[in-house]
Amino acid sequence: MYPIDAEAEKKEILKRYRGLLRVYKAKTPKDKKQVRRAFDVAVNAHRDMRRKSGEPYIYHPISVATIAAGEIGLGATSVVCALLHDVVEDTEYTLEDIRGLFGEKVVSIIDGLTKIKGIFDQRTTSIQAENFKRLLITLSDDVRVILIKLADRLHNMRTLDAMTPEKQLKIASETIYLYAPLAHRLGLHAIKSELQDLALKYIEPEVYVSISNKLKESEKGRSRFISKFIYPIKKNLAAQGINYTISARAKSIYSIWEKMKMKEVSFDEIFDIFAIRIIIDAPLETEKSDCWKVYSVITDYYRPNRDRLRDWISIPKANGYEALHTTVMSPTGQWVEIQIRSKRMDEIAEKGYAAHWKYKDSMKFNSRLDNWLDRIREMIESPDTDALSFIDDVKGYFFLDEITVFTPSGELRTLPANSSVLDFAYAIHSEVGMTCVGAKVDKRLVPINHILKNGEQIEIITSKNQAPKDEWLNYVVTTRAKVNIKIGLKKEKKKYFKQGKEKLEKLFLRNEIEFTHENIRKFITINNISTLIDLYYTVAHDRIGQKEVKFFAASGMKPGWLNFMIHPMRKTHTDKTSHKDPGPGIVNGDPKTEESAARNIHQLGYEISTCCNPIPGDEIIGLDLSPNKPIQIHRTKCIKALELMASFGNRVVKIDWKNQESISFLAGIKISGLDKLGMINDISKIISNELNLNIKSFHLEAKNGLTEGEVMLYVRDTDTLNHLLSDLHKIDGIKKVARVD
Repeated sequence: MYPIDAEAEKKEILKRYRGLLRVYKAKTPKDKKQVRRAFDVAVNAHRDMRRKSGEPYIYHPISVATIAAGEIGLGATSVVCALLHDVVEDTEYTLEDIRGLFGEKVVSIIDGLTKIKGIFDQRTTSIQAENFKRLLITLSDDVRVILIKLADRLHNMRTLDAMTPEKQLKIASETIYLYAPLAHRLGLHAIKSELQDLALKYIEPEVYVSISNKLKESEKGRSRFISKFIYPIKKNLAAQGINYTISARAKSIYSIWEKMKMKEVSFDEIFDIFAIRIIIDAPLETEKSDCWKVYSVITDYYRPNRDRLRDWISIPKANGYEALHTTVMSPTGQWVEIQIRSKRMDEIAEKGYAAHWKYKDSMKFNSRLDNWLDRIREMIESPDTDALSFIDDVKGYFFLDEITVFTPSGELRTLPANSSVLDFAYAIHSEVGMTCVGAKVDKRLVPINHILKNGEQIEIITSKNQAPKDEWLNYVVTTRAKVNIKIGLKKEKKKYFKQGKEKLEKLFLRNEIEFTHENIRKFITINNISTLIDLYYTVAHDRIGQKEVKFFAASGMKPGWLNFMIHPMRKTHTDKTSHKDPGPGIVNGDPKTEESAARNIHQLGYEISTCCNPIPGDEIIGLDLSPNKPIQIHRTKCIKALELMASFGNRVVKIDWKNQESISFLAGIKISGLDKLGMINDISKIISNELNLNIKSFHLEAKNGLTEGEVMLYVRDTDTLNHLLSDLHKIDGIKKVARVD
């Protein structure tokens, strides 16, 4: 029980409020009065409420307001809204009360922030997806809604320790999958990095603690290196009269972990774990040339890597980011990244969209962020309103690298990396995309699926006889193209609606099935078809016919029964591992959840997901995505599982391993090293003879004196796997052995 000391809590509340005022410096007495009134209303409204940790609830809105003001740079209206963001949802105050006290603009933002309860259909497959879509819909009204929501999410992540492990995992998955990319796209670099780090803390706690400790251990050595490295640069900049500040900061834990995974190396093998930042105080008219002057000073002392020069001053990123990045070689043989910015650029880099508005009139490229917001609005307002499709389309759009290409008239266009000719065509206009048959890229004829590169000039070729096709969705990466292709396909498929309906009605009558809405719905479910339009289109093109209708009639027209019956067949597939007990089992949790999960596991079974191949000893979760399908078992840190939890957090089943000594599970290991005679024999001897494990596949390839390979085998648990990795690492010539993720 949390000890309550009313007087001490009152003092703490006032202390936190004064901390807010120190961060938020009111421009006028009227603004300060508004903030104080909002604080008084929030304190009164939340006076009897407490957080999961037991502390007064009012701490949360004060913290959110402090983040909004200090870390994002928002003004009086946003601070007021942050203080009041939970008042309408959680207390007796209404929007009318807020309107009377604070006016229309505050009400508009509060309404956007208020979580909607009870409006979603009970059949909604993903409440998270609906909520996230609603969050982005507020872009049409006021982007401050999203900025305050990000401040809210950041404080919730900072205080996530009070939640249950399942809640922590669900919220961390949403954060890393949806909110961190959104912060990135809005230019909130510091908030994006902290959200990622905090999410990693709960998704992979051992990794988080390990990298944190190693960063602390190496801090003194880094400081000494940096002091020596920047000394000649500082001396020269001072001699030239350039007003500057130099700082160095370690990269985020999450970005270090991503690099370790991508390069398949240990922490000690990552050399660029920090970056040096030089911020110059220069007027707008000369800041670009002054940044290049600093670059010139740096390269007088250190040799640059020409392939690592990034000029985001001439062409800023789509989120408004401007800077000059270079990587240079130090005297000790270590590559060092240096970022060069003006004060204005630095504020935009740290505070993103809020700073973008501050410099709106003076920024040459400010419209690029506005164009991105317009594209999001366009996507939201499209006829394709299914929330899960929306999330699927938008999820990768926030974090993609970018390329810059040109129209025939020389107009600059920014697209995500790996964009195709078709993406470019839809970026010009939806009609251009719909009728695109190819393009001339730098005067060379290419097909619609040709991947574009930086600096290319594209001329689209169209034909009035062209129409969108299903395979087009595989050719594009931009949301605008995907949405418009789906719209075009829907229009095309509607042409076959009547023909397909008449054809299916005859098939139903021939098999003595009533042509009712209920039977059609069951038929759609059994055949895994999304919509009625898709059904009639498929029937019209003879992809579904007499065989499927006859099978439907024989099944008693019960989709649940049919799905149940075909599961055992699916479970025998060589790439899926399915079991009856012993295996994953329910652990303590909500009784209703346990009862539901137990029913599904015992009646329908479960599938060990092939994307991550969990084995006993791994932390796992279950996803009950359909009432008629087996529960999917994933490792908690599986990327696919994180995606699913971000959209289906309400379908997570809490499970753990039971005794499984007699069962083996599929796992993979990667091996690399020097090409040595007899290596295959040494490896197979340890696997088969010493550890008595069964091999499913063994592929080892030697090239230019190096060996790389992958072995898929069956193990009992993580202890067995770790023992195997340790033994293989001792073989002469093997330099690296790791589990396949």
